[in-house]
Amino acid sequence: MTQAPVVLRLSGLSKRFGAVQANEAVSLDLRRGEILALLGENGAGKTTLMNMLFGHYLPDAGSVEVADRDGRLAALPLGQPQAALRAGVGMVHQHFTLAENLTTFENVILGAEPLFGFRRGRAAARARLKALMARTGLHAPLDERVARLSVGERQRVEILKALWRDARILVLDEPTAVLTPQEADALFATVAGMAADGLSVIFISHKLREVLAFSHRIVVLRAGRNVGGMTTASADARAIAAMMVGGALPAQPRPAQAAPGAPVLRLSGARIDAPEARRRLAPCDMTVRAGEIVGVAGVSGNGQAALAALVSGLARPSGGTVELFGQPVTRFDPAAFIAAGVGRIPEDRHHDGVAGAMTVAENLVIERLGDPAVSRAGFLRRRAIADAARETCAAYDVRGPGPEAPARLLSGGNIQKLILARVLDRKPGLILANQPTRGLDVGAAAAVARRLIAAKARGAGVLLISEDLDEVLALSDRVLAIHAGEIREAGAPATLDRDRLGLMMAGEAA
Repeated sequence: MTQAPVVLRLSGLSKRFGAVQANEAVSLDLRRGEILALLGENGAGKTTLMNMLFGHYLPDAGSVEVADRDGRLAALPLGQPQAALRAGVGMVHQHFTLAENLTTFENVILGAEPLFGFRRGRAAARARLKALMARTGLHAPLDERVARLSVGERQRVEILKALWRDARILVLDEPTAVLTPQEADALFATVAGMAADGLSVIFISHKLREVLAFSHRIVVLRAGRNVGGMTTASADARAIAAMMVGGALPAQPRPAQAAPGAPVLRLSGARIDAPEARRRLAPCDMTVRAGEIVGVAGVSGNGQAALAALVSGLARPSGGTVELFGQPVTRFDPAAFIAAGVGRIPEDRHHDGVAGAMTVAENLVIERLGDPAVSRAGFLRRRAIADAARETCAAYDVRGPGPEAPARLLSGGNIQKLILARVLDRKPGLILANQPTRGLDVGAAAAVARRLIAAKARGAGVLLISEDLDEVLALSDRVLAIHAGEIREAGAPATLDRDRLGLMMAGEAA
């Protein structure tokens, strides 16, 4: 691989957002046919760097060079996504950017074909797309609306969109965040085949198993700087993690086994009827007891949102009953659930977890405005709130401009720590942890795990909804699998393996 020609060169790229230095003089090369893993803690600047490459952000300093068809490096105009596309750079974002009301075929060619004369060239475009799918192994039904596709199929459509535009450099940001292990392995096998044919790939991931299995080389960012790299063949998970965090990584926490207590949550035939599959829940019976972690594993969009809405009071069941702490629930209201002792870590931290325009300190107290420590006579005690916020941010390692800064300025991982601080400081009896470590680096994920284990140890019941099988198997006392809104008992982690649980998530195993 070291003999292959360089197809991409980033030189001294820097980007600052206010007081935050997101990237500082970052340089790296990418070679033809290479799969490069870009790693780093949350807020290390990985996505910012890739957004400068693709033209979404204009760097404060530095340059980008991309090889032309003859292999000669040429400067890429900065801050122009269309220039990046013309140069053969394609980017697949972590969150899909597909039009769900359009078909696979329409999504792939959208914006890439001329408006006039499109109908005349439709047959030729279909033939070309079929040839592309046959060559890459990325298959998806051309005439099916994207809303009806599985998550794995949508991921393939996103990559086809980039390749349709003749991408020779492909950037994948957390490409397997919503895939089963089998779908993830199939995706990387396909990407590896395309790399063997000359495609160059940069992928951002927090899953070290994937990095070690599929990349050729690893580059690590820390605090916005390139702190080094290594060939994957000479790497191991502990060495990578130590480079990411700048020191030895704490041991992965393991929950102690103990007899669970009384039920803190019981669903009896509870169901939610809804036209959307992701908002639908089949009749289910489920119990979470004090002092236990119950893991729910499933591919995104299979009813986890409905289950989370029911357990947090955001949705009323269409049938069946819900009990909290031994009492039947008659009022389905988030404030009532919080008052009863339910803590909610939402799936979408940006949309449902924080108010971005409010300060970090205000977000920490938003669920307890009636607390005398927070307000008096209808007025917020701002100095007390700010002092408490500084202590909380230090305790939970929430990094950013400070407690008086808007929450939107925090990185995704630090927003997640902010939410954890708000929820766990109240010591709730039932914790709904919905994708609590999605997109977090290994250090931050380990910190979240320790917090959940500590909550279990003090007697809280934890309902852990996650698409990360390693997380479910490592933390749960019992595991459930969810598919198409149906929840099935999978068993104790010691009796399960990743492949069997992955098949249950896909609805293909009993």
